Amino acid sequence: MVRRPRDMNAFEFAVVAGLRAAQLQRGCTPRVERAEKHAITAQHEVAQRKISRDAADPQRSAPMSVASTTTLVCRI
Repeated sequence: MVRRPRDMNAFEFAVVAGLRAAQLQRGCTPRVERAEKHAITAQHEVAQRKISRDAADPQRSAPMSVASTTTLVCRI
C-alpha cells in the first residue's frame, strides 16, 4: 500500500497517479524503481513528489475537478 502525501487529498492523488500510469504505459521513463505494475510505480512517483501537477495550472489552488486539464511535471 502506497501512502499519499498528507497535503494531497485522496482524489487528487488517484487522478495524478492514474494520469502518470497512463504515461508509463505509453513508454515514459519511470522516476523511481519500477514496480511490477505501472499503477504502483505511478503511485510511488507521486508519493515521493517526483511527479506533481503543473505549477502553472490555474486550478492549482482550487480542488481538482475531473473536467480540469492537468499537466504532469516530472521532477528530477
